[in-house]
Amino acid sequence: MLGAIGDLVEDVVVHLHESVNVASDTAALIVHRRGGSAANVIAAACLAGGSARFIGQVGDDATGRSLTDALAATGAEVMVRRAGRSGTVIAMLDVAGERTMLSDRSACTELADPDSAWLDGLHTLHIPFYSLVGEPLATTATTLARWAVERNIAISIDTSSSAVLEQFGATAAIDIIRALRPTVVLANELEAATLGAALHPDNLDGALLVIKQGALPALVVQSGQPTREVAANAIGKVTDTTGAGDAFAAGFLLAYATDGDPIAAAQHGHQVAAAAIQRASA
Repeated sequence: MLGAIGDLVEDVVVHLHESVNVASDTAALIVHRRGGSAANVIAAACLAGGSARFIGQVGDDATGRSLTDALAATGAEVMVRRAGRSGTVIAMLDVAGERTMLSDRSACTELADPDSAWLDGLHTLHIPFYSLVGEPLATTATTLARWAVERNIAISIDTSSSAVLEQFGATAAIDIIRALRPTVVLANELEAATLGAALHPDNLDGALLVIKQGALPALVVQSGQPTREVAANAIGKVTDTTGAGDAFAAGFLLAYATDGDPIAAAQHGHQVAAAAIQRASA
């Protein structure tokens, strides 16, 4: 079973039909749905036929109940605490397809007092870097990672956000990641550029590094080996790529836990991401 700790929020996706008219009206299509990086990974894993568990906190409100029901409907095992106000992320997609995120994580960062039972039955614990920002969630995620290593559960880290990484600085972010002793580190091309040369298996105690590049090939980087490219799946009309990177992570981690082949795992990651994009774009 794949586990992930972190955010379960309401996503408000705004598809702009024109440039923003400041201080006036702008035509748009607005869609409400379940979101959050950790929750997206778990949902994608379940929809791909895997077994997965979400660990986190939502608000003790109607939104929180709706979010957990929606995640459970994918087949996910949902372990949540309920307190406070559920979070919301506004994702604005402009006419060129560029995405801007406005984040109010609220209750997500308040998860405290971890329970070792959350790890029971897991083969991998996935931790978005978002879960290492904001207390007490960051301490909770770090504690779970330490317990997971003691139980021989693999750790996966996604670098999550170039803006968050810039706030930490490349060296500090790499130090945080390396301290969790990950088996796999995933980043997109912008996050990789933000971290620069510091993002390398040799600086991560030999962890496998996978760099997602959207429609371009993913890069698989291992210590002592040349970087390998894995082509992405061709997709038709794309209008929304929200959650695609999380879906890639889900597919990759499910496959990698099965046979340990990073190339085959990246291919599976692309397949799961393509399915997620097609669902969102529909």
